[in-house]
Amino acid sequence: MTFDRVKELLSKQLNIKQDKINLDSKILEDLGADSLDVVELLMTLEDEFGVVVSDEEATNLKTVEDIVKIIDANNK
Repeated sequence: MTFDRVKELLSKQLNIKQDKINLDSKILEDLGADSLDVVELLMTLEDEFGVVVSDEEATNLKTVEDIVKIIDANNK
């Protein structure tokens, strides 16, 4: 499942426990990511899932669910 892999990646990158991450978690506010974390996360997602996230899509990534939806939409 995409969510489980995204949760693993976020946990590793942001150094937080996986049980703190859910679909409604806000990347900046709840998970404590900063702009550099977001850029690194996007590069990791592109490598891991083979998706290309446009700048427009990136600005709309607010929650973990937003990330999962973009990955799933690009992998259909």
